Amino acid sequence: MGHGFKVDSSFWELFGDTEIAVLTAYDINNQDDSKVPADLLNKANEKALQWVSQDPISDNPVIQDWRQAFRKFKTKKGARCAVENLLKRAKQGKGVGKINPVVDIYNSVSLEWAFPIGGEDLDQIKGKVELTVSAGGEKFFPIGEDEYEDTLPGEVIYRDDQAVLSRCMAWRDSARVEVTAATKNLIFYMENINPERHADHQQAIQLLQKRLHDYLDIDTNLYILTKEHSTVDFQ
Repeated sequence: MGHGFKVDSSFWELFGDTEIAVLTAYDINNQDDSKVPADLLNKANEKALQWVSQDPISDNPVIQDWRQAFRKFKTKKGARCAVENLLKRAKQGKGVGKINPVVDIYNSVSLEWAFPIGGEDLDQIKGKVELTVSAGGEKFFPIGEDEYEDTLPGEVIYRDDQAVLSRCMAWRDSARVEVTAATKNLIFYMENINPERHADHQQAIQLLQKRLHDYLDIDTNLYILTKEHSTVDFQ
């Protein structure tokens, strides 16, 4: 079965105004970081502070957007959107550090524009990526953990034909599909749940594409998914 991306109607019932940018890239080299600026993440962590100037962190509009979104579905206790975790670290002076070139680039864009960005190894994905609402009890193997977890009934998840890829929408990724130095083919997705941030979302997409191209010679294919266009097959 070929790869693709689809959003189930159960998701649109909760988040009908969401737009999701999906990007793919093929035959990439994720081992040469010679053109990635050494201070890329330091600058991104500084720029991130503009999004979280208020105290407590939950008072900031981009954080509030995601806090409210997470109240619409069943979540594991303490789960927060991935971008809140990044911005919180930046605010605390514990900004995210280097991992590998591709991950560093998408983390830098996530920090500068305050959108969650998921990046995964496309070769490890079985069939289509699906954004849906879990019936519960689906297996998830988180990065950095030895034990699997079960999803909750009503939890928004990303999954493929084999198992869960990300819990609580944009919270935590599966170890199976993480981007490594050996990754050759990629998929990214970036959600915007606030229609008023449409222009920001467009600029974040363009910056991600530009940095991947300029620093790693990676050209991307872009697809925008909405309630009216909720599935795509990758060429």
